Amino acid sequence: MPLPEPDGVHVRPYEPADAAATLETFTLAITRTALARYTAEQVQAWIGTPPSLGAWDEARRAVRTFVAELDGRVAGFSDVDDRGYVDRLFVHPAAARRGVAGALLDRVLAEARRAGLATLTTHASLVAEPVFARHGFEVVARETVHRGDVSLDRCEMRRVLHSATRLTH
Repeated sequence: MPLPEPDGVHVRPYEPADAAATLETFTLAITRTALARYTAEQVQAWIGTPPSLGAWDEARRAVRTFVAELDGRVAGFSDVDDRGYVDRLFVHPAAARRGVAGALLDRVLAEARRAGLATLTTHASLVAEPVFARHGFEVVARETVHRGDVSLDRCEMRRVLHSATRLTH
């Protein structure tokens, strides 16, 4: 049974009409929120060249993407693919610390279980790592990735959803 959503947060499947709002959320989460753990140079390297709205929408529809609304506005989004990889978890800075990321991860976990996935994985930024950890993800490895000549630290994380069945005598 899914957990109740935080007051005012409603999580639903992504729709093409959400493309602009989710792209804005992605951009602002990196350019503002990520400054808590990354330098301006790192943030610029991370954001790179923004995708076109059409390419963004296509990428969101290629995986199970969920949108969180707060007070009737897009407040964040997350996704999970068929292999259990969570590529994106972003919250609009105006909605920070209001339960949006947690509600999104609860929905991703519920969807993964419904789909019969055994494990979820992600590459979490230093900003997102604590949120994933609160939802049962464990650090598998710490790593540094490079965007051009700029280094960014992140971690590979995993959450096991199903344990192996044990036979009892």
